[in-house]
Amino acid sequence: MELMNLSCEGFLEELASKAAAPGGGGASALVGAAGVALGSMVGSLTVGKKKYAAVEADIIALNARAEALRKRLEALVQADAEAFAPLAAAYVLPKDTPEQAAHKAAVLESALDAACAVPLQIMEKCAEGIVLVEEYAAKGSVLAVSDAGCAAALCKAALQAASLNVFINTKLMKDRAHAAELDAKADKLLGEFVPKADAVFASVTEKLRMR
Repeated sequence: MELMNLSCEGFLEELASKAAAPGGGGASALVGAAGVALGSMVGSLTVGKKKYAAVEADIIALNARAEALRKRLEALVQADAEAFAPLAAAYVLPKDTPEQAAHKAAVLESALDAACAVPLQIMEKCAEGIVLVEEYAAKGSVLAVSDAGCAAALCKAALQAASLNVFINTKLMKDRAHAAELDAKADKLLGEFVPKADAVFASVTEKLRMR
């Protein structure tokens, strides 16, 4: 099933069902894509306005980057669902003999590693989204500044949500050194980009509440 071909209602019905995928990872990618799309909206409302002629070239370039990023996050919705299938299959492998148990452990470890890769990519792309939104908020039309703030909030939420899909898998890994390495990557992204998103949100809030 191509998840991004579903209607909004269809996707939410799948998400609400007992099916293991889509789950938190796919939802995170979709929310991140929505955040980036809102950034693009700010750009679209800025281009062509005389007031913003000095930054028009910057916004056009930003829009191109945002479109590519949104499409990548859309692809990661499907990729996350597909990454879960081998992990689910690994859990039901037999372990009645020492050989089977060893095989299951090896397959499970590999599947856990693969299941971490996609949410880490989602985190990286949401971090890129926050950087783009930061620029949209600074240079885009003031009439759409609330949308830039919403975009920052969505990209931050998606970043944080995707991190939990890393941590749930690293927690189960036998190779604790590798798990710690993956956790550190996620922690670094959170530590750097959550404050950036918060700063954009705070700046937008201040502009909107000025009297």
